[in-house]
Amino acid sequence: MQNVQPKASHFIDGAFVEDSAGAVIECIYPATGEVIARVHSATPAIIDKALASAERAQREWAALAPVARGRVLRRVADILVERNRELSELETLDTGKPLQETLVADATSGAEALEYFAGLSATITGDAIPLGEDFAYTRREPLGVCVGIGAWNYPTQIACWKAAPALACGNAMVFKPSEVTPLCALKLAEIFIEAGAPAGLFNVVQGYGDVGAALATDRRTAKVSLTGSVPTGRKVYAAAAEGIRHVTMELGGKSPLIVFEDADIDNAVSAAINANFYSTGQICSNGTRVFVHEDIHDRFVEQLLQRTSKAVLGDPLNEATQIGPLISKAQRDKVLGYIEIGKSEGATLAFGGAVPQDLDSEGYFIAPTLFTDVRDTMRIAQEEIFGPVMCVLRFKSEDEVVTRANDTEYGLSAGVFTRDIQRAHRVVAALEAGTCWINTYNLTPVEMPFGGVKQSGVGRENARAAIEHYSQVKSVYVAMGDVEAPF
Repeated sequence: MQNVQPKASHFIDGAFVEDSAGAVIECIYPATGEVIARVHSATPAIIDKALASAERAQREWAALAPVARGRVLRRVADILVERNRELSELETLDTGKPLQETLVADATSGAEALEYFAGLSATITGDAIPLGEDFAYTRREPLGVCVGIGAWNYPTQIACWKAAPALACGNAMVFKPSEVTPLCALKLAEIFIEAGAPAGLFNVVQGYGDVGAALATDRRTAKVSLTGSVPTGRKVYAAAAEGIRHVTMELGGKSPLIVFEDADIDNAVSAAINANFYSTGQICSNGTRVFVHEDIHDRFVEQLLQRTSKAVLGDPLNEATQIGPLISKAQRDKVLGYIEIGKSEGATLAFGGAVPQDLDSEGYFIAPTLFTDVRDTMRIAQEEIFGPVMCVLRFKSEDEVVTRANDTEYGLSAGVFTRDIQRAHRVVAALEAGTCWINTYNLTPVEMPFGGVKQSGVGRENARAAIEHYSQVKSVYVAMGDVEAPF
């Protein structure tokens, strides 16, 4: 196994920085349970240094011509593509996700975001507003220092999704990775310097929730962007609100995937597999409530069982492996607990539901799991499990399934499978979700806004919509004549 111990815990002002007074954070390879690196949580001195250098770098960066900022972002994208193999292997060691996935879904999608916003940077302009002889104009200006708080399931992608629009708008960013996956963002920070970004423009500090809270409440922070759970989101949102800061919250979900009787069953089964078992089910937008029309329910489940039984679990560094371990023992225990809850609630465990016994590994593996005969009121149908657990529910009519699909506090994503294009658009319009798919699932191109409604978040990532969340409008009225006054 390659040596992944970083030179130091943090990357600040263009260089690695250490402060061993911070609490030790162990990076554990989920496939073996082995500690592969150790870093230290940020101390107050580290946090201050990161914010101070970001504040300075932001002024320098914002003074550049937008096209010059775009060139730097484009160079970062090119380096990510050139080093995709190396970065993908690090992502696999950091997260336990199969290399088969990380080679196509992590650094590559991060590069796409940076390339997209590199091209967009020179188009971030204001408007001219004619007002008779007078006129007004607007300027779209950066917010200042933005704080990004990442999740552990897509550490490279999330860092890029936050940094790309923030920097394109002229901001700087201090990024805190999840304490579970501390490695990938450090590589990204190095690449920014190599690509010509000012020192301090993209800083990385490690830490637990207290570090995130310190960053979110500092007077120098203008914006907080979090990807994480709803409970964490509530805390960070409240902390940011105390200082009237801008926020983007991309939180959890319990998303519906609706399969109508006229759907292409092969494609619908493929989508259900991707929406539940890709990344071992650790994706916030997953369609974990699969509503299948009663006329095709049995055929759908039969195909699902046949195909799921062929899934290849094992060493994530082997490109033949399709399903890797969960991120941690705690997460596996949580998922196993939900499986027991599902059985006790009366759902039928149709497949999986246990730790595979044929794997010679101390890693945090669990077999892909399928529950049928699931009722809406069951906890496994209401609560986010964040593991490879699919719930299949029967339905009879369109109105019924829309009502049931919307009966959740979440609203991140939803999917519809049908050959009736009118019904597809009608149902999508009625679903309470921020990101929807028709006859596919979980495709998130950078050109399309991504985000949720209700408890699943606020704001949008990606596409031009992200510019609105990393910039602010200044209005300027220009008088061309004399000023009248009553006296």
